[in-house]
Amino acid sequence: MGNQPLPKITLRYNGLFDFDRLYSTLIDWAKTYGYMWHEKQYKHKVSGLGAEQEFIWELTKNVNEYINFKILIEVHGWDLVELEIEQNGQKKPMTSGRIYFVMKGDVSWDWQKKFSGSKLAEFLGKWYEKMTNKDLSFYFDQLYYRMWNLHALFKKYFDMQTKKHPFKGYLNEN
Repeated sequence: MGNQPLPKITLRYNGLFDFDRLYSTLIDWAKTYGYMWHEKQYKHKVSGLGAEQEFIWELTKNVNEYINFKILIEVHGWDLVELEIEQNGQKKPMTSGRIYFVMKGDVSWDWQKKFSGSKLAEFLGKWYEKMTNKDLSFYFDQLYYRMWNLHALFKKYFDMQTKKHPFKGYLNEN
C-alpha cells in the first residue's frame, strides 16, 4: 500500500458567520462529490474572550478498487461568541470569532492491501504500479483540484472573493 500526501491548503477568517450553515454546506459538498464525512475530533474550551473550538473532519472516497482519496480538514476557532442577529425580521443564531482551516489531501493506492502479504503479491503490486504510473498523476490532480474547489466554496461562504477585477485599469482592460 502506498500513499502520496498533497500540499496543504489554508484559509483564515475573522468576523461573523453562521456555523450551522457552514457545517451543512460542507456535508452537502461531501455528498455531492461522493465522499464519506466523519468528525474525528471535537474539542471545546471556554475562556474569558469566548470559546475555543477544534475540529478534525475527515472526508474519504474509494475512487475504485485500487485508489482511495482522503481529505483531512483541521478547523480551529478562537474567541467564538454565539450571537442572535435579526435578519429580514427573523432572529438568526450567528457566531462571531476567528477561524482557521487547514486542508490536507492524501491519495492512497492498494488501499485494500491486495498486493501485500507475500513476495509474489508485492512483486505484482510493483508491476501494476509501473504499468499504471501515468494514471496515478491524474488522481493526484483530481484530488488537489477538488480540494481547491472546497476552498473556493469556503471563501464564497465567508464572502471573501472579490466581485471586481482588482487591477482593472492597470492592464488597460475593460
